[in-house]
Amino acid sequence: MASASEYLNGLVRMDKSFKQLLQESFKSNDTEETLDVYFTRPIGLVFALMWIKIGVTPNFVTILSMFLGAGAGFCFYHTELWWNVCGVVLLMLANFCDSTDGQMARLTNHKTAIGRMLDGLASDVWFFFCYLGIALRLWNQPLPFQTEYNWTFWGFVLCGFAGFYWHARQCQLADYYRQIHLYFIKGEEGSELNSTEQEQRLLDSMPKRKMGPFTVGEGEHFWDYLFHHFYIGWCRKQEKNTPEFQKFFRKVKAKYPSAADMPQQLRQDFRAKSLPLMWMTNTLTHNTRAIVMFISCLVNEPWIYPLFEITVLAALYYYMHYRHETMCRTFEV
Repeated sequence: MASASEYLNGLVRMDKSFKQLLQESFKSNDTEETLDVYFTRPIGLVFALMWIKIGVTPNFVTILSMFLGAGAGFCFYHTELWWNVCGVVLLMLANFCDSTDGQMARLTNHKTAIGRMLDGLASDVWFFFCYLGIALRLWNQPLPFQTEYNWTFWGFVLCGFAGFYWHARQCQLADYYRQIHLYFIKGEEGSELNSTEQEQRLLDSMPKRKMGPFTVGEGEHFWDYLFHHFYIGWCRKQEKNTPEFQKFFRKVKAKYPSAADMPQQLRQDFRAKSLPLMWMTNTLTHNTRAIVMFISCLVNEPWIYPLFEITVLAALYYYMHYRHETMCRTFEV
């Protein structure tokens, strides 16, 4: 029986050049951010090839990233510069791991439901601990531009509003727009664009049983059922937030059930109009917010980061949403 390392190695063409493997590890050139293309992805690929060689699975790397991100949040609680430098390093390592697990999954085609669930959970874990660290750090710090009053519980209000409301909304919509873009340029195989109807049919078809007040997947379907049970809520929120796209997409699916059935002209037209929005989706996910967090913590003004999220990133969120919905109204199917 083949070992894990032999199995994973057998799934990757090691005779290919690093540049070829790097290209194959991208989701697409359209949706990759410049910083990722020239920095995060190449480093992630080095780690991916190392993990594959020794037989480490993508899920292990994802779990490792959670601990690294949580450690970053602990470091950002402290005001000393060296603690914050450690936090920057740990969050960068967590991001490399996040890049690595996706690259490993794409190179080996080793994709699982639990892997998708862990991958979606990972960055939430990082930022939860980062927000917590910043809120605790602010407790005894004075409010900006005065010395009489401290942040106390207002730091938790600020970080809670930024994290639980704005961070979640921004990442959710940005991810949805990228998956839509990938669907039109790469089809079902290159995208994770799912609908509530698809997810509900899948849940209904899975063997399940009652466990007290809860319904769970039967046997080997446990993790699949758990993932799709939560994922259907994610899909429902995305669809509710994009009414014009839903109208357009229903017409597309009615006429062209598969992406392969769509005329090339429609795919090209959609790509041309959607591509200018991809920089916004990237800005609303990781790199920009991480850089602002790094700077604000290093200069010991951590309140700048959550404020940036609820002002600048919120404005970009509304603008991106307006542009995409307006774009969808221009198509005739």
